[in-house]
Amino acid sequence: MKQRTQYVCQNCGAIYAKWQGRCSSCNQWDTISQVEISKKPKSSKGASSNAVKLLSEISSDNDQRISTGIAEFDRVLGGGIIPGSLVLVGGDPGIGKSTLLLQMCSAIIEYKPLYITGEESLQQIKFRSNRLKNIPDDLLLLAETDIERIINAIQNTDCGIVIVDSIQSVFSEKIEATPGSIVQVRDCASALMQLAKQSEKPIFIVGHITKEGLLAGPKILEHLVDTVLQFEGDKTYSYRILRTLKNRFGSTNEIGIFEMVDRGLIEVSNPSAHFLANRGYEHPGIAIVASIEGTRPILIEVQALVTPTNYSVPQRTVTGFDLRRLNMILAVLEKRLGEKFSKYDVFVNIAGGLYLNDPSIDLGIAAALLSSLKDEAISSDLVLIGEIGLTGEIRPISLIEQRLNESQKLGFKRAIIPKSKELSYSKDGLKLIEAQRISLALNEIFA
Repeated sequence: MKQRTQYVCQNCGAIYAKWQGRCSSCNQWDTISQVEISKKPKSSKGASSNAVKLLSEISSDNDQRISTGIAEFDRVLGGGIIPGSLVLVGGDPGIGKSTLLLQMCSAIIEYKPLYITGEESLQQIKFRSNRLKNIPDDLLLLAETDIERIINAIQNTDCGIVIVDSIQSVFSEKIEATPGSIVQVRDCASALMQLAKQSEKPIFIVGHITKEGLLAGPKILEHLVDTVLQFEGDKTYSYRILRTLKNRFGSTNEIGIFEMVDRGLIEVSNPSAHFLANRGYEHPGIAIVASIEGTRPILIEVQALVTPTNYSVPQRTVTGFDLRRLNMILAVLEKRLGEKFSKYDVFVNIAGGLYLNDPSIDLGIAAALLSSLKDEAISSDLVLIGEIGLTGEIRPISLIEQRLNESQKLGFKRAIIPKSKELSYSKDGLKLIEAQRISLALNEIFA
């Protein structure tokens, strides 16, 4: 093996021929370090052994998905696991990544999953399995961090699915760099990707995230894998969101919802009912909105508190919502309705620990703000759907049929929706109130 020296930025992965103080790619100082890489001699093979084929000649029999045994997990994967795929699961420490993958192993034990841990000992995995209680005793386990030994174990073990926890703990002895460095993460992930394609065994790799909430490691890591899933959620809440950030075999708009309990993660098949568990009481500052997460409608309670400020500059604090969007809604309410919020602190919270970026909840946010300002409660049988424009109009939104179906299913009696030229839907027991401007909608709410 020939040795080759590279200078690699540990922040962005840029490669240089010689050392320099600042990376010209990410403009960070003192992030470039020397890395010794073993270079394999060139192969003497001639043409590629892979024959050129017509699309019609390629069999699709191997594309049969494997169910994880967890419906919410299957949803974000696009229907199940594709053989030969490489899936990256990221999230905060302790959010539930390893727990979910262990529970998946339990549900698909007939496929002989191999769980490779590089951060925990086998005894720690045993303690966790005892807590989860349903982990079978014949689960294959391996505690290893050397990528060459890991690949050898996968090739020589009769396993159908592989989990590597985590990619930051795996290293190659051929690369003189510390485990978790950009070069190690990139090369180890590339080796696992090649193994997955050659063996047709699906491989799950667990990835850490940075303090900014981004997946740790080079961006090429996300390009290499077939699917990127990220766990989200506030540790002070029991709910966890598994969101698809990339999926070559399905939609990137899906989410899975779980609840963390003492025995692990359990699926939340009807999230609207969970998030509206306290529905029935009426209090100023509370409104119900119908959001879409992926293709799934979710009814959420939004809470607002408007209180006189003690500061020269009033506070604007949000949890689970975009602060800039809140400032826009406040500006529209002041300009179009004459409501003054400049002397009030404003607090907005999305109940349940979710983060919503669906613009259709604008009307619910505005109604909750005015409800708190006027100290008037909004009826608990009313759901609000609509995006607010800068001129005060309520703009049409997508997938309104699904939102109304979910509202009707949960027993709501009225729904305020954007005005449509052709109203092609009607709901028995659900009164639809069309409003073209925010002033008309708020008149209906506080009439």
